[in-house]
Amino acid sequence: MAVLVLIPALESAFAAGDEPGEYLDRRVVIWNLFFRMMTVMFTVGAVVSGTMIWLVWRFRESHPKAKPTAYEGTDW
Repeated sequence: MAVLVLIPALESAFAAGDEPGEYLDRRVVIWNLFFRMMTVMFTVGAVVSGTMIWLVWRFRESHPKAKPTAYEGTDW
């Protein structure tokens, strides 16, 4: 995550055109950074949501292979 923020920030800080009069369009840079970060965040969110759904589905009480653990104190 830090790399995704740090590299574009450094590129923007040291961005100087070779020709006088070349300026950095900050709107484009900001939109590009926003788009990259949102893409990463949606991907991370999808993975976390999918993992949570799988955990709830796998370890539900009505699962056929669900057995109490030794710590629950029930012998089956």
